[in-house]
Amino acid sequence: MPEPMLVSIAASLATRAVAGLYELVRAKFADDPVATAALTAAEGASEDSPQVRALGETLERTIEADPAFGAELRAHHAVTQTGRVTNQISGTVHGNVVQAGDIQGGIRFK
Repeated sequence: MPEPMLVSIAASLATRAVAGLYELVRAKFADDPVATAALTAAEGASEDSPQVRALGETLERTIEADPAFGAELRAHHAVTQTGRVTNQISGTVHGNVVQAGDIQGGIRFK
């Protein structure tokens, strides 16, 4: 199973939500008919679909073979995610936690 970020990228590709990201991947897959087929099959599919998972796995294999492409893909994805909030907490947590977007001013817990 591909890492969650790759599934998120695959879902963005499926909806062509980020044109530059789609073009980056399409160009990388241009000489690989199997990878291109995975990209095409995922178009319009939902994030939890088998097609998007398969595209995530294809991205994972491509990144393993070309780490520089992986770095470029992740960097491009990070830029397109500006304004989104992701918060993951695991293990034993003691104290307060807040998840928020833009905060102007401070946060105070009572």
